Amino acid sequence: MSTHTIAVSRRRFLISTGAAGAGLSLGMMLPIGAHAAKSEKQPDEVNAWVVIHPDDTVVVRIARSEMGQGTLTGLVQMVAEELECNWDNVSWEYPTPGQSLERNRVWGNFSTGGSQGIRGSEKYVREGGAIARTLLVEAGANKLKDKPADCYAENGYVISKRSKKKVRFGEIASDAAQLVPPTEVTLKDPKDWKLIGKPIKRLDTQDKLNGKQVYGADLKLPGMLNASIKACPVFGGTVASFDESKVMKLPGVKSVVKVDDNAVAVIADTWWQAKTALDQLPIKWNEGPNANVSQADIEKSLTEGLTSDKDVFVGNENGDVNAGLKSAAKVVEATYHYPYQNHATMEPMNATAKWTKDRCEVWCPTQNGETALAAAADAAGLPQEQCDVYKIHLGGGFGRRASSHDYVRQSVLIAKAMPGTPIKLLWTREEDMQHGHYHPVTKARMVGGLNKEGYLDSLHMRISGQSIVAAIFPNFLKDGKDPFVFQGMMAEGDQAISYGIKNLLVDHAMRNPHVPPGFWRGVNANQNMVYMESFLDELAEAGSKDPLDFRRNLMKDHPKSLAVLEAVAKKSGWGQKSPKGIHRGLAVCNAFGSYVAACAEVSVDKSGAVVLERIVAATDPGHAVNPQQIEAQVSGSFVYGLSAMLYGECTVKDGHIEQSNFHDFPSLKIAQMPKVDTIVMPSGGFWGGVGEPTIAVAAPAVLNAIYAATGKRVRQLPLTKYSDVKIA
Repeated sequence: MSTHTIAVSRRRFLISTGAAGAGLSLGMMLPIGAHAAKSEKQPDEVNAWVVIHPDDTVVVRIARSEMGQGTLTGLVQMVAEELECNWDNVSWEYPTPGQSLERNRVWGNFSTGGSQGIRGSEKYVREGGAIARTLLVEAGANKLKDKPADCYAENGYVISKRSKKKVRFGEIASDAAQLVPPTEVTLKDPKDWKLIGKPIKRLDTQDKLNGKQVYGADLKLPGMLNASIKACPVFGGTVASFDESKVMKLPGVKSVVKVDDNAVAVIADTWWQAKTALDQLPIKWNEGPNANVSQADIEKSLTEGLTSDKDVFVGNENGDVNAGLKSAAKVVEATYHYPYQNHATMEPMNATAKWTKDRCEVWCPTQNGETALAAAADAAGLPQEQCDVYKIHLGGGFGRRASSHDYVRQSVLIAKAMPGTPIKLLWTREEDMQHGHYHPVTKARMVGGLNKEGYLDSLHMRISGQSIVAAIFPNFLKDGKDPFVFQGMMAEGDQAISYGIKNLLVDHAMRNPHVPPGFWRGVNANQNMVYMESFLDELAEAGSKDPLDFRRNLMKDHPKSLAVLEAVAKKSGWGQKSPKGIHRGLAVCNAFGSYVAACAEVSVDKSGAVVLERIVAATDPGHAVNPQQIEAQVSGSFVYGLSAMLYGECTVKDGHIEQSNFHDFPSLKIAQMPKVDTIVMPSGGFWGGVGEPTIAVAAPAVLNAIYAATGKRVRQLPLTKYSDVKIA
C-alpha cells in the first residue's frame, strides 16, 4: 500500500462534498492547489467527481474527453478500483468547463492530448476513490455498530470483519458525506488491484452499437437552424465581397453572415439547404501575398535549412560531433522528407451555438473543454462565467480538436447573427481538408560516423521545418526554441532518445511557411523516428551489422527500450530462418512516457507488389490500466501511421491546399492492413501514454522491412507518390 498525505480542512470538505439527492458527492483534491468555491444554486454538485445514489449507482465525472481511445473507461476504472464499488453499477458523465471555472478549476485539466488522458490524472482520480472508500467504511462501521478498523469495503458493500454483516454503499452514502475526511489516504498496492490491469468492458460501447450515442454532427435542439461555411482558400486571405441577394430567396435560407474577415456562412433550415446556397453564393476573395506560395517554395526553404546556421536551435548534444565525424572510419549521409498531413477525422469540424447578449452556450466535440470555452467566450464578447461548453464524444480527434477551436469560434459568431436561436455549424469535407492545422512539413539531413568496428560513434541530425509551438503556443518557446520538435530525440525525460551515442547533435532549423501546423497524433515523434530508425538501418548495412545487433550496441544504458526491442525480436523470430518470402524491419522509440518497439513483416507478391503481412508491437507503459484497450490503441495507431506512410500528403498550390477529399487523401484499406500482434509488458513504477507512442514505430519498421524485401530505400513520404515500390 502507498500512503499520500492530503491536506483537507473540515470547511474545505464540507464545501467539496454534499448530498447528491440522498447520496454522496465527493470532490477529488487536485495537486494544483485548486480550492472549490461553494455554489449556492447547486450545492449538491460542488467539486463532485464521485456520486453515489441510494440505488447504489455510482456516477464518476470525467473531465477528459472520449474520442474512441478508451480514456473514459480507464479513468472510471481507476476510481472504481480504489472505491471498491460494483463495476456493474458504474456510470459516468462529463462536467462542463463552466462548472469547473465556477469552482476554481476543481476538475483540473480538461485537455485530452499528448497521451495524457490517463497518466496526467491517474494520481488524483485514484486518491478520490480512496477517500470515498475511507468515508464509506467509517459510515458503514457506524451503521453496523463496529469500528472502522474492523470493517472493509468490497464490491459496493461495507463489511464487518467480526460479524460478517454488510451494508450497501447506497444506504450509507448520505452519512458518509457528513463525515470528516482523512488527512492521509492509502492507495492500493498494484499487486492488490482487481480492476486496474484487467480487460474491463468499456462504458461507451453499448450506446455506439445501438445508435444511442449522439455525436456533434448528429445533435438536434429545439428550434435549431443549420449553417455551412466557406473560408478564403488561401491562408491569410480575406473576404472582398459577396452578393447575398443571389441566394436569400432559395428554399430555407435565413441569413448570410460574414465570419471574421476570412469566411462566409449561410444559415438555413437544413444543412443541405445552407450548403447548396453557399455553393451558389458569389464570393470574391482578397487572397493576399500567400497566393504566390507554391510547394516548390516551401521545399526550397526546407532544403536551405538543412545546412544553414540561421535560426538553428540545439535540442540534444553530447560529445563532439564534428571531431567524431572527421575521425570516423566511415561516414554515411542521407536526407529524408516528411510532408504536410491532414487529421482527416471521420467527423468533420462542427459545433452548435446559442447566443444572447447575456449568455452563450456551445455543444461540440472537443479535446479540451476549457480551450473551447475560452474560444466561445472570446467570440461571444462575454466573460467566460457567462458561457459554457457541453462536451460530446468525438468522431475522431487526433489533435485537431485539441488546441485549435476555429470551428467553435465560427459557430458562435454565426449564432450572434440570430440571437436566441441554436445554430449548428457543420463543415464540408472539402472545408475540413483545406482549412486544417496540419502535421508540420520537415526535412532531415542525417550524417553518421562509424568506428572501425562498424558501430555508430557520431551522429548529426539536422531537422529543417515548421514549429507547431511557434504557431499555436509561442509563449512555450524557450529562447526561441520549440522543445517539442525533438520528441523521441531528447536527452532525458519521457521523450528521450533510446540510444547512447558517444558524439551526438540534434538541432532544428526553424522554417515556418504560411500553412498553419497543428498537433497531429504522435506529433513530432512520427517524422523523427522515420528519420532516426530508417537511418540506423542504413548505418547498420554500411557497417555490415545486423540491424538488431547494431541497435543493441547502442542500448546498454537503455534497458527498458532494449526490453521492448528484444520482445518484438523474439516474438517475430528475428535471427531465425524466416518463413519463405517474409522480410523484416525493426524500429524502437521512447515517446509520451512509454517504451515501444515494432517488427514489421512484408512479402512481395507475383506482381512485384509489397504485401504488409504482420507487425509485432511491444509497449511498456509502466502500468497498463486496461490491456484490451491498449491492444486496440496499438492497432488503431498503425492504421493511422501506415495510412500516412503510404498516402498522406497535403501539397500547396497558389497558396492553398490542393487535396480536397478522400479521393486524393486516401487511407489504408481493410485488405491492406497487416495482422497486429501486441505485447503489453508493463514494468511498473511509472505511468506512460498509449494513444500515440506506437504510431511512431509503424512507418520506419515497415520501411526497413521493404528495403529488406526489395533493396529500395524510401526517404521521402508518402511512399506511393515518391517511390517505385508498389503496394498490394
